[in-house]
Order: sequence, then structure tokens, then C-alpha cells
Amino acid sequence: MIQSIWGKLGGAGIGLALGGPIGALLGGVAGHVLIDREGAFFGKPPRDVVFTMGLVALAAKMAKADGVVVDREVRAFEQIVEVPESEHERVTRLFELAQQTSDGFEAYARQISDEFRDEPALLEDVLDGLFHIAKADEAVHEAEFVYLKDVATIFLFSDADFARIAARHVRQADDPYLILKAER
Repeated sequence: MIQSIWGKLGGAGIGLALGGPIGALLGGVAGHVLIDREGAFFGKPPRDVVFTMGLVALAAKMAKADGVVVDREVRAFEQIVEVPESEHERVTRLFELAQQTSDGFEAYARQISDEFRDEPALLEDVLDGLFHIAKADEAVHEAEFVYLKDVATIFLFSDADFARIAARHVRQADDPYLILKAER
């Protein structure tokens, strides 16, 4: 079977434009079923579709969370998502569609959480990638932090888990290492 993501990405782009985040998910699934894979026309969306679409959408919406998307955030996205050069234009198009608003990220986060609940390390990697994008402009803004906390909550991370993950990326005023002026 030939593995491709173009049907997913094209369908998601059209679905996003016509029906918002849920339209993008449905479009991604339709594109995969109709273009990318051989076999069944109906059924549960494959895990790779859910992950690919969700990651691109969450990353784009993370970049938009503080109100403006800067080049550094786009480059940070490109660092965490490896895309063959031949497919770069299509992924960029999907990213640009998804970054128009940070609204609707919850649907993507829920679907990734539901599909990958048995892989908490993968969910943590996704959150780390989103932090990487958030801090690309050298500051994690309050709106970005709220976005990240909301995604972590949807991923079913505890407050302690979120604090542990966040500590790898941002220094908070009550950080004991900062207070003690100690190196990690």
C-alpha cells in the first residue's frame, strides 16, 4: 500500500475553509479514504491521520495563541515536524489555514488525546513541541501559557505533570532553582 498524506492534507485544508476545525478533521479523513489509501471507504480514521492533522492544527493554533504568528514560530514548527521538501508547500498551506485563529483547538486536542491516551509519552512530546513553538519568539505569553495548560488538561495531564513539563521550557518566578540562584 502506498503511504501518502496529500489526500489528508488537501481534504483538511478544504474542510477547514468550509467547516472550521471539525470540517478539517472530516476533510482529512475523507481525503485519506478517497485518495491516500486503498480499501475501506468508511470506518474509524487511521491513527496517522488523527496525529498528522491534529499536530499541524495544534501547532498552527499555538503560533496564533498570542494574536500574531511570527516567522520564528513557523520555523519552530518546521523543526518539530519533518516534512519532505516535495510536500512542504502543502503542509505550509494547511498550517496557514489553521493559524487564522486559535479557536477550535480543543477538538484537535481531544481527538489526539482520545486516540493516543495509551501513549502518554507521545502526548508529552506533542506538548513539548507546542512549548517549543510558544517560546520561539523568546517569550511564552500569558495567552500561550493558557493555551498550553488547556491542551495539557485535555491530554489528562495533572497540574503537577504540566508544571514539570513547563519547567523544561520556562522559568517561573516561584522556581526554586531561580530563587536559590542554583543551576539545574
